[in-house]
Amino acid sequence: MNAKPRLGHLLVITDTLVQSRFSHEQLATLAYEGGADMIQLRDKRLARDEYVQVAHRVRARCDEHGVLFMVNDRVVVAHEVRADGVHIGRDDMSIADARAILGEDAIIGATAGSLDAAREAEEEGADYVGFGHIFPTPSKTKATPPVGLDALAEACSKLKTPVIAVGGITAENVRDVMGAGAWGVAVIAAVCAADDPRAATARLRAAMEQG
Repeated sequence: MNAKPRLGHLLVITDTLVQSRFSHEQLATLAYEGGADMIQLRDKRLARDEYVQVAHRVRARCDEHGVLFMVNDRVVVAHEVRADGVHIGRDDMSIADARAILGEDAIIGATAGSLDAAREAEEEGADYVGFGHIFPTPSKTKATPPVGLDALAEACSKLKTPVIAVGGITAENVRDVMGAGAWGVAVIAAVCAADDPRAATARLRAAMEQG
């Protein structure tokens, strides 16, 4: 596992379900060329062996350009491909178990949809909390309503752990998200479903810096 680097501010999650024009590798390339700091590989459909192959290829591209590479959910795969870290959901492996597998240098992010869940993730040792969904999102079916900017601002003010906002974030609303105190943002559709993912990432980056 690589030594823990400084966390990034713009995390692009690659997805081939919201679109089928670009592969995970292509999306990763377009995203870091547009200014992404972190790439997260997410694919719920791939069998393990194929997922590992894709992860190796995406990691190699990220390594070439000094971009952090994260794996979604699959902790053992993250260890196998020497990813910089893993993002785990509420129903995935515990943070403690993930840390035991990946080591102290790994970046471990955790999903939280409430302040209580975010505090729990912080107490368990998450390196960042993925908080949301902030706005309605076309990328995932959600059983709960968006938490909104006020809840995001409260989480950012009460946590010591960096908060990465997620869910429905676009170049049009990212200034408000950063203004609420978010340390960074994670996006899927805003980049992956865009006509030009590189340009979409660049717009997000520019808007974030203005915010």
